[in-house]
Amino acid sequence: MWRTQTHDTLEKGWFIMTESRPPLPPFTLQTAIEKVQAAEDAWNTRDPERVAQAYTADSQWRNRDVHIVGRDQIVAFLTRKWQRELDYVLRKSLWSFHDNRIAVRFQYECHDASGQWYRSYGNEQWEFTASGLMSRREACINDVAIDESERRYFGPRPKSEYGDDIPLW
Repeated sequence: MWRTQTHDTLEKGWFIMTESRPPLPPFTLQTAIEKVQAAEDAWNTRDPERVAQAYTADSQWRNRDVHIVGRDQIVAFLTRKWQRELDYVLRKSLWSFHDNRIAVRFQYECHDASGQWYRSYGNEQWEFTASGLMSRREACINDVAIDESERRYFGPRPKSEYGDDIPLW
């Protein structure tokens, strides 16, 4: 479901490649939940190139104090992120949706090179094009140091838990 689909479109005698990333807006409750799960699944691959394909070529991000524009910057940012955030595991939960926008809550866990574990709590607001690619992402994130014994997430979410909410604390 999270694969990029390409379509050849004939426009004024030229073939134009367009990308599509279903589900497409306007979102329903079911398609918003699917979009959120697809994003979680992609990010849990920790593959910057794969993740970047879900965004428009000129997508704009605000991630903490960093402004990122375009897929090349997304790939560079995610490469650096996952080089320092080791054993990264993410959970996302739908908060709200309307038309072509989705808001999510998320938590992820990772450790640094010294072995210190963290749980990061955050919120994101997403805006999508008609083709289902994300054109805007705004993320607010806080990090909490945790003991390894406090970890909750030990790998990608099993399908039996798709759609489950995440705890507040």
